[in-house]
Amino acid sequence: MSGRIITARHGRPNLARDLTISAREYGDWWARYDASGLHPDEAPPPALIDLAGKASTVLSSTLPRAIETARQVTGGARDVPADPIFVEAPLPPPPVPWLKLRPGQWGVVSRLFWSLGYAPEGVESAAEAWMRVEQIINRLEAFTERGDVLLCAHGFLNWMIDRKLRRSGWRRAARDGGNHYWSWRIYEAEPSREPAHTAPAIAE
Repeated sequence: MSGRIITARHGRPNLARDLTISAREYGDWWARYDASGLHPDEAPPPALIDLAGKASTVLSSTLPRAIETARQVTGGARDVPADPIFVEAPLPPPPVPWLKLRPGQWGVVSRLFWSLGYAPEGVESAAEAWMRVEQIINRLEAFTERGDVLLCAHGFLNWMIDRKLRRSGWRRAARDGGNHYWSWRIYEAEPSREPAHTAPAIAE
């Protein structure tokens, strides 16, 4: 019997959101968000710590907030491989020079523009991100040959993974926290699904 796939969103980063900025300034703010770790007051929920403790494999993206999340849920007691394939889908600031919004509002506007095809040169497009999600799922499925696999990643990427998994023979068996910080989802393979991948090696 193969293991489960568990996806978790990182905890709250240590960056202020209570400001009003332009689209260009939002690009700078998002770069700082990507570089920031978790807020010092953050702590993972006990249920997520329990899931991490029972997982055969724990993975994270290479962004500090995801790495620190993985470290906290495992108590720093194990090595957690980090890979850029798991980083968040990009949020390029949209070409809207006349607005000033809060970062969270810019996130909604930017995601809409990006989802509709806006991707400046050098930025991963929505179509490219969906192809990356396919690769992520192949990798996660391979790790389930060893048991449960927990991925500490990001809100929108986890939503994309959710959509693809549930269309490819995986059932969302449990979830907690919606899409907020520290939220998680558990997926179980449908009985008819056959293993299709071999678990990749992890460097010690």
